Amino acid sequence: MSKYELALVVSAKIEDDERAAVVDKAKDYIEKLGGTIVNVDDWGKKRLAYDVQKMKEAFYYFIQFDAATTVPAELEGRVRIMDNVVRYLIVKRDEE
Repeated sequence: MSKYELALVVSAKIEDDERAAVVDKAKDYIEKLGGTIVNVDDWGKKRLAYDVQKMKEAFYYFIQFDAATTVPAELEGRVRIMDNVVRYLIVKRDEE
C-alpha cells in the first residue's frame, strides 16, 4: 500500500451540508476502491489565486489515504465528474 493525498477544492456557492456531502462522497470512493483514510484536513474557505468558474473563493480539503497503486487513477476518474468540485489533485506522499 502506498500513501496518497487528495486535494479537493470545493465550490463556496453551496450550503454547508452539500459541501460535507461532496467530501463524504470522495471519502466513500476511496474506501470502496480499497483505500484506507488516514486523515482529513479542512482548511476552510480560502481565496483562489485566480477566478475559477467566476468564483474568487473556495473551500479546501486534504484527504490523506493509503491505497494500492491502481486506486489513484480510478479515483481521479470519479472525482473529475463530481458536481461542485472546482479543482482536485492526487499526489503520492513521501514514505516516512
